[in-house]
Amino acid sequence: MARRAANATFLVALLASCSGDEPMPSRTSDSQHMMYVGTYTRETSAGIYAYRFDSESGTAEQIGLVAEMREPSFLALHPTGEFLYAVSETDDFDEDGSGSVVSFRVSANSGTLTKLNEVSSRGGWPCHLNVDASGSMVIVANYKGGNVASFPINEDGSLGEASSFFQHEGSSVHERQDQPHAHSADFSADSGFAFFSDLGLDQVKIYQADPEAGTLAPHDPPSVSVEAGSGPRHFAIHPSGRSAYGVNELASTVTVYDYDAEAGALSVAQTVSTLPEGFESENYTAEIFVHPSGKFVYASNRGHDSIAVFAIDPSTHRLTPKEQVATNGQWPRNFAFSPDGRYLLVANQNSDNIVVFALDDVTGALTPTGIELSIDAPVCLLFL
Repeated sequence: MARRAANATFLVALLASCSGDEPMPSRTSDSQHMMYVGTYTRETSAGIYAYRFDSESGTAEQIGLVAEMREPSFLALHPTGEFLYAVSETDDFDEDGSGSVVSFRVSANSGTLTKLNEVSSRGGWPCHLNVDASGSMVIVANYKGGNVASFPINEDGSLGEASSFFQHEGSSVHERQDQPHAHSADFSADSGFAFFSDLGLDQVKIYQADPEAGTLAPHDPPSVSVEAGSGPRHFAIHPSGRSAYGVNELASTVTVYDYDAEAGALSVAQTVSTLPEGFESENYTAEIFVHPSGKFVYASNRGHDSIAVFAIDPSTHRLTPKEQVATNGQWPRNFAFSPDGRYLLVANQNSDNIVVFALDDVTGALTPTGIELSIDAPVCLLFL
């Protein structure tokens, strides 16, 4: 398969997650960090790519293709950094119409990944996954299947078959909401709960998580609902553990949730638009993250092609819109912060580029650095 990204040398800043063959250091010096990029392989991309990112200059040295696989749209890293997990966002892995989850060992120094095993995701088009803080289990959201599953992590980093599985039921008001569409999988800070945003149901589903057993169990309350037609997509918890933020794909909004960590309960506190006033063209949000400082929230707009920036009130954790910054590309999907929080890198899926922004840690403002990486259909960016 042709790979433009592997045929040239690029300097750029970028975030990503991948796995390989033996334990790999996350950086080769104090300022250099290994980064991986998950892609869509529907045209010329061939799988997962790696770079060495320099947090002093905001540039990156290309390593190239480190794992060939189909549709590795989202990646997650084991807390030890020794293993990486990727969804294969397909629906033909088995006769049940499921995609798969692939485990890798991260190799030392080279950045290459060695495949350990591959298991059924238990549903079509797995689109998001996460690893608990102890490195004992992986949880996966299957978009087409409208279901979620958990997988135990073996001692060698490989995955066991699904240890729990839940089929969501129901629908909502939008034409894309005629059935459940699980879209993200996230753990609470203590890994005692798991949250799955379901675009089709206008709900964030809540489960009890048992990392030692590698299982999920129904929770009471079982979910929190947002306004009909919103389409919850991705989810982020504030570092304090007192609140959470969800981006709604169909409504182009962010929902602020108050979070009761003991009860595992979410309650809607605020909803705010990701778009500038007067914008009426088609737009779909994609990603949301809280800056490590806990002072800002960022969300990506596909259509407006921008990153929306919000300030977090330190007392209430409510949001105040600050700006929408053009991503200098088309259809921004995932984005990530550099390990020191000084840069934000955006994966523009439809323009085949990743753009590096400097981040002001006082105001939260984003400024293009002029550094870009050319890579086919980038989707997921994560630092090792």
